[in-house]
Amino acid sequence: MKTVVQQWGNSLAVRIPRHIARESHIGRGTRVEVSIANGNLVLTPLSKCRSYSLASLVRKITPANRHAEIDFGRPVGHEVW
Repeated sequence: MKTVVQQWGNSLAVRIPRHIARESHIGRGTRVEVSIANGNLVLTPLSKCRSYSLASLVRKITPANRHAEIDFGRPVGHEVW
């Protein structure tokens, strides 16, 4: 895919098309490392943080992976149980 480098203030900028951003898990505010490899400009996301919804996490609970309640004893301070 080809694109154009543009001026942004005193810097240069390249737009990342939506499908490439999705595939590379890059979104607004994603921190990236900028480097040169074999004469090519490389952008590498610093972290691939996935976002989860509570509903999607709860759906993964099964009888096989559900933990039993753990008794930590009587309240010691001002806990309300």
